[in-house]
Amino acid sequence: MTLDEYILQHTEPEPDYLYRLWRATNIHTIHGRMASGHLQGRLLKMLVRMIRPRNILEIGTFSGYSALSMAEGLEEGGRLYTFEINDEMEDFTRPWIENSPWADKIEFIIGDALQKAPKLDIEFDLAFMDGDKRTYRDCYEMVMSILKLGGFILADNTLWDGHVIDHAYDKDRQTQGIETFNDYIAHDSRVEQVILPLRDGLTLIRKIDN
Repeated sequence: MTLDEYILQHTEPEPDYLYRLWRATNIHTIHGRMASGHLQGRLLKMLVRMIRPRNILEIGTFSGYSALSMAEGLEEGGRLYTFEINDEMEDFTRPWIENSPWADKIEFIIGDALQKAPKLDIEFDLAFMDGDKRTYRDCYEMVMSILKLGGFILADNTLWDGHVIDHAYDKDRQTQGIETFNDYIAHDSRVEQVILPLRDGLTLIRKIDN
């Protein structure tokens, strides 16, 4: 038994619906590994239970696994707004969201969150960033502008397969985007933050000042 297998055996099981979505994502999409999966999905649900947000913003829906995991943790009346810029994902993702047990808590929007999220005129309690790594810093500033004081940001992929410390990727634009973001928030006095070495790196950020 591997350590990863041990961890999953001692973590809350993922709902059957999410397991079937994870399977379908890996079978029918090119980048199936981008789906959050069992461990991260359970962590996202747990964090939502702990933070108890009224409104959640997600940037980067992909197949909907992370959105559904967070929606599962939402209390009655909570709402999740998830943006996917790649309209080619809509035919796969929308049925999985709309047929899920948590469909009434989710608004799935095709388009650029950088442009569209501020127009919702909503103050968010929690945001999950999992979009284009090249624009992470810009995305972060947009989220900060609509995040309430004391609110949280979860930024995914912040270790980027270890590329952030591998000089072979110094000229890779996505790696550069992650490095720029990580360096920026490490010196941003408006927040406190911690990187969790979970999967591809998940940074928990709390807004403490405007």
